[in-house]
Amino acid sequence: MNRRHIYIVLTYIAMQLSVFIGMPLLYAIGTKLLHLPPQEAKIQATGYWLMISFFVGLAIVLFLLRKDEKHNKIDRAAPLPLGWSLVWASIGIFMAFFAQIIAVGIEQMIGVKPGSENTQEILQLIDLFPAIVLISSIIGPILEEIVFRKVIFGTLYNRLPFGMAAVISSVIFAFAHMEPIHLILYTAMGFVFAFLYVQTKRIIVPIIAHVMMNTLVVVAQRFIPEDLEKNIQSFIHFVQWMGGFFS
Repeated sequence: MNRRHIYIVLTYIAMQLSVFIGMPLLYAIGTKLLHLPPQEAKIQATGYWLMISFFVGLAIVLFLLRKDEKHNKIDRAAPLPLGWSLVWASIGIFMAFFAQIIAVGIEQMIGVKPGSENTQEILQLIDLFPAIVLISSIIGPILEEIVFRKVIFGTLYNRLPFGMAAVISSVIFAFAHMEPIHLILYTAMGFVFAFLYVQTKRIIVPIIAHVMMNTLVVVAQRFIPEDLEKNIQSFIHFVQWMGGFFS
């Protein structure tokens, strides 16, 4: 891994850990200087620090990439034409959702309950601080694809076969979400995004698929009528059952 890529990984780690310093600082400002009620100060501190840390993190990462010298063999190869890349980005959204359905089915077979606490916490935070949707739907996916696909997967793929490099980087991606119980789910998604990157030779393709997937989850959770959502869930369960029946 070259120096710039090491700095990108360190920036991402520092961004994640900064919450332990930034949030208490903003909370103290809210309660002691602005005299906000504790609960409101906590919400404001969480929301504003996430916005600050992610935007600063993205700015630093993009700055480090401004003169990227194409250290991995994916970027050195000829990229797929833009039109076909956009087609793959669209297909990738469905691939990611299908991978989730399969992963959830496997997790249920081994006793893991469906539903992500991480996702629910983000959705609750969006309710309280709507601007966070920019982090969950756009900034977060961009950073994750650069760090876990372009840097980590790209470095591994220089030395390892695709399958091994994709699995290792996807497992790291899964543990980074701090939900080890859903290791299979996050690994499956990471594998799909790695495939899209290799297939098109463009990091923008898994970025688009990841952004659209996260955005659709937020929209589905917040704007789809309850009856329609139940029908969608019933369809998903039916697909999972059919998959088990024909396996």
